Amino acid sequence: MSDVRVIIQRDSEREERVVTTGTTAAELFAGQRSIIAARVAGELRDLAHEVKDGETVEGVEISSEDGLNILRHSTAHVMAQAVQELFPEAKLGIGPPVKDGFYYDFDVEKPFHPDDLKAIEKKMQEIQKRGQRFSRRVVTDEAAREELADEPYKLELIGLKGSASSDDGADVEVGSGELTIYDNLDPKTGELCWKDLCRGPHLPTTRNIPAFKLMRNAAAYWRGSEKNPMLQRIYGTAWPTKDELKAHLDFLAEAEKRDHRKLGSELDLFSIPEQIGSGLAVFHPKGGIIRRVMEDYSRRRHEEEGYEFVYTPHATKGKLFETSGHLDWYADGMYPPMQLDEGVDYYLKPMNCPMHNLIFDARGRSYRELPLRLFEFGTVYRYEKSGVVHGLTRARGFTQDDAHIYCTREQMSEELDKTLTFVLNLLRDYGLNDFYLELSTKDPEKFVGSDEAWEEATETLRRVAEKQNLELVADPGGAAFYGPKISVQAKDAIGRTWQMSTIQLDFNLPERFGLEYTAADGTKTRPVMIHRALFGSIERFFAVLLEHYAGAMPPWLAPVQAVGIPVGDAHVQYLEEFAAEARRKGLRVDVDSSSDRMQKKIRTQQKQKVPFMIIVGDEDMHGGTVSFRYRDGSQENGIPRDRALAKLVDVVERRIQV
Repeated sequence: MSDVRVIIQRDSEREERVVTTGTTAAELFAGQRSIIAARVAGELRDLAHEVKDGETVEGVEISSEDGLNILRHSTAHVMAQAVQELFPEAKLGIGPPVKDGFYYDFDVEKPFHPDDLKAIEKKMQEIQKRGQRFSRRVVTDEAAREELADEPYKLELIGLKGSASSDDGADVEVGSGELTIYDNLDPKTGELCWKDLCRGPHLPTTRNIPAFKLMRNAAAYWRGSEKNPMLQRIYGTAWPTKDELKAHLDFLAEAEKRDHRKLGSELDLFSIPEQIGSGLAVFHPKGGIIRRVMEDYSRRRHEEEGYEFVYTPHATKGKLFETSGHLDWYADGMYPPMQLDEGVDYYLKPMNCPMHNLIFDARGRSYRELPLRLFEFGTVYRYEKSGVVHGLTRARGFTQDDAHIYCTREQMSEELDKTLTFVLNLLRDYGLNDFYLELSTKDPEKFVGSDEAWEEATETLRRVAEKQNLELVADPGGAAFYGPKISVQAKDAIGRTWQMSTIQLDFNLPERFGLEYTAADGTKTRPVMIHRALFGSIERFFAVLLEHYAGAMPPWLAPVQAVGIPVGDAHVQYLEEFAAEARRKGLRVDVDSSSDRMQKKIRTQQKQKVPFMIIVGDEDMHGGTVSFRYRDGSQENGIPRDRALAKLVDVVERRIQV
């Protein structure tokens, strides 16, 4: 047997090793149980891969991003095997890894029941304990079609080889290279237990799956299209250790408590009536107060920063979106046209920017007016697929706090710097403080304008972002078609990341709309355009804050800031006078004068997450005082009325949490 020279890569260290022909990646990393796959010449491979002369081999840790994906995709295979052992008629769809877990789609006669999931999970545990080997096998298209003749969805995927999409997970099954099937083999006899069309790689055996759990099932269209059959999707999660699985399940339980849809109903803030339609919310009075306060504060801060308010209609002729390019690049995300005025196409607007351009262009502009900052709470409509609509965070109708800034080339960097600083400070005012920035660059398949303009815009944004001394993460190809952008990514109270504000630098729309201003030398010059949404959408920001605070909004945002709780009926009038005085100071104070007992009133207001309860009994009424009860159950007694009112005003004005 001849010698083979390989290089083992460990972080920045490289070790050259001489091994015999036929040595596998598993043998290179013998004894390192956390290594579950290998990266060979940049490509992920099973540990069964036989190394070749000159190859660079890097071990893949199970806890790395690639390792987690391999773990979860392998677990998806085990789940699919379990399903077909229990439901032999089930036809296989696609089973990719996703964030924190995996799913697999099945065509079955009737939807899965929760008891079915318990049985499937038990069967998975049996398969895991058997230690079946994942074995890769290269096949021709013809052989694959013959082997998988009873799997209609797999046959469709074979036809996609070389053009499979990551959007629907098809690329985990068939890539651009050779076609492979993974066999699950009995560890003792080598007998075939199950097989699936798959690119791989996979774990060495099912015993390498440390901890998993099935979460739920849902209906899903095959490959995400409403034109295709409806399948049953089972979601699961898998982790390198049982402790990590438990921590994830605890996190999910906390996230469920904070779900804005649940809180919106419990606190009577908003609803999404079926009679109106999916993704179209209505705000109830209490939710309306929170939203109004959010908007009022934002409006005031924008006025202080020199923004001017504009208003635009909800619908427009289609020609406007031909000019902007949205009908070329964004038509799938728009509602279909309405034909009016003898066949003219009108669209609900998905963006406000084209209309703001028309405001800029309504008269001649001078360099003395720049930068011109136009701001609007503009409601837009986007046709999201039903499967991705999610409460207020992914809606079909929503209001953007949308600004478009028109400036000179010379003003561009300073304006971007001021805008990003303003955005971050305003988000901090609402209680978000943990940020990083993301720089989205040109999609080479989906852009307008010259490469030179894109390069200048991207580098300008990069310099501006770096000045904030925050982590800057690259998002290659993530920009809109008209320019690169900075996204502010904020972490909430339980560590989840939400995309908040976006700032986009655009040389292209001013060109498409022919926007001009008169420069100091009298020449007509093209402005630079900055697109900026601070909340992203008011609805989504509302949902993020609701989940961040778990419904216990800080007093300045709370729909009811304090509730008077009388010990008995004799104390109601005293509290009504206190509440009236508080309302004259701009506070939102109610009195619970219901017939309920005091303790029940307290429990009711605790469930409503009211910041302060103002309790009054005989001693308070005779002494001109009140007692404060806080959200955590602690109490402060005998506070003079004027001092109590001053405390409420101070907490609200300083926008602090209690």
